[in-house]
Amino acid sequence: MPRVREIETDGGDPVLQEIFAKEREAVGTLLNTTKVYAHCPPILQAARQLSAALERSGLLDPQLRSLVYLRVALLNGCPF
Repeated sequence: MPRVREIETDGGDPVLQEIFAKEREAVGTLLNTTKVYAHCPPILQAARQLSAALERSGLLDPQLRSLVYLRVALLNGCPF
């Protein structure tokens, strides 16, 4: 059971509506991190921009980036 309640409906917030729609179209569902960040739409937007900038920068090899995500998840007790 997550410590932070996950938000799965946009509640009429235009920022959440746009982000939720794009993510559902791209992934088919909402990612858990999105549902947690949705408590604060400006932080959700900033986190998405940071992630996109990191991917665009090409500074990290995609395989290394995936390993970093996995390592962080393991350190935080995330089961996936």
